[in-house]
Amino acid sequence: MANRLDGRKVAVLVADGFEQVELTEPVKALKEAGAQVKIVSPMKGQVQGVNHDKKGDAIPVDQPLEGANAGDFDALLLPGGVMNPDTLRINDKAIAFTRAFFEAGKPVAAICHGPQLLISAGLVKGRKMTGYSAIQVDLANAGAQVSDTEVIVDQGLVTSRNPKDIPAFNAKMVEEFAEGRHRGQRVAAE
Repeated sequence: MANRLDGRKVAVLVADGFEQVELTEPVKALKEAGAQVKIVSPMKGQVQGVNHDKKGDAIPVDQPLEGANAGDFDALLLPGGVMNPDTLRINDKAIAFTRAFFEAGKPVAAICHGPQLLISAGLVKGRKMTGYSAIQVDLANAGAQVSDTEVIVDQGLVTSRNPKDIPAFNAKMVEEFAEGRHRGQRVAAE
């Protein structure tokens, strides 16, 4: 069956302040496609979600970032939220974990503010991308080719702007994760 993720392992890298629906809906789509999903975080025990500017649910952490190995996963999901990527982008282990997916050519999906981690990891130059309207100039300044479109796919990298884009984001994320490794990902990490 096309776009099945049976046997594929997906890491979801998050810190406190992730936009809840940008984690829960993509994770639901991944699981429905057969993926095994693990929440990876520098936080201990659980991470706190938000619904825009209101406190959301706490989600259990499956794998501490400290002991996480990108080699154990087939793909990476980066939810947004304002505080989440701000925390991750200054964490050397989060940057190294993310870069390892690109170096191995593995697919990555980032929504809303999630691409900020990719900027800090030096992975956006020359890539076709989108993100939340407030970070589109940051993406462009880091060398990305930015379009204000609901979803953009560039050789294994899937990006979207906001929660309204989740249906299109989920469809392309599952498709790219099903395809597996992409040479364009490795090139971005060089």
